Amino acid sequence: MFEITRINARSCSLLGQRGAIFGLAALEAAREDEKFVLLTADLATLSGMTKYIDRYPDRFHNVGIAEQNMIGIAAGLAAEGFHPCATTYATFITMRSCEQIRHFCGYMKEKIIVVGSGAGLSQGFAGNTHYTMEDLAVMRSIPNMTIMSPADGASAVKQFELARTAEGAVYMRLTGNLNCPMVYKDDVSFEIGKANLLKEGHDVVIFAVGTMVSTALKAATLLEGKGIGATVYDLFSVKPVDREAILSAKQYRLAVTVEEHNKMGGLGAAVAEVMTGQTGMPKLLRCGIHDRFDTAGDYEGLLAQNKLTPELLAEDITSAVNK
Repeated sequence: MFEITRINARSCSLLGQRGAIFGLAALEAAREDEKFVLLTADLATLSGMTKYIDRYPDRFHNVGIAEQNMIGIAAGLAAEGFHPCATTYATFITMRSCEQIRHFCGYMKEKIIVVGSGAGLSQGFAGNTHYTMEDLAVMRSIPNMTIMSPADGASAVKQFELARTAEGAVYMRLTGNLNCPMVYKDDVSFEIGKANLLKEGHDVVIFAVGTMVSTALKAATLLEGKGIGATVYDLFSVKPVDREAILSAKQYRLAVTVEEHNKMGGLGAAVAEVMTGQTGMPKLLRCGIHDRFDTAGDYEGLLAQNKLTPELLAEDITSAVNK
């Protein structure tokens, strides 16, 4: 069982979410479970799988750039009693393989851990073919899928362990790059369907996911300087979502969702679905990627274009509160 310390949290941060899972968590999974199998679609080196491949070559399969086939192979392995994890870039594993995930994971309920890396805008100059702003909307619409999106490298390792013991298929959405901002520096437990309360305030409640959790915490600090107290939740469990945490928004002047995903269909939509029909709920401000295709650029510039920096997020929240 992985326990977060300030030392290994820093190591996981340097590796990024993808490197922490495939350079640390997958090795531990294979050591503990002789049925664990890792599959990738030509992304082994970039995912930090070198140590895993050296140690467990007979439990590793690189299928090449054939994501649909990879999910089919993983489903076959699962049906034969193996415990597969299949991974590549989030845009390809969720969209190119959508039908296979729907049929094998959703309909047939095969136990596969599907890991989509480089989600959101982190692919930078690779352009819109590699940006992933639709995956939560797609995966949320498939029955029998659990969805998690860790806030940092250390929580990615903890949530990978949780995915291994979860019932049914799990989609893990990995955001950010190397030197991923640290959110969790001490050990904490994660439970599917439960959000983690990270900061308390009295005016605004912010529900964030992925690396946007760090952004939300920084924005909350900026808001304090303006006399606005913000509560921040890490809503890492996107499906099932924590209804109780969302309904607590009744006590605040404003509810905010922050995600590196299209404002449509993702975390904001999940929160809105819970709030709909409830009485006494505040206005909901949904912050995320604009419903458009951005011009390719560096990661930080793309975040700024979509107002997903701490400063721009704090400005939007302040404006909404004042209204």
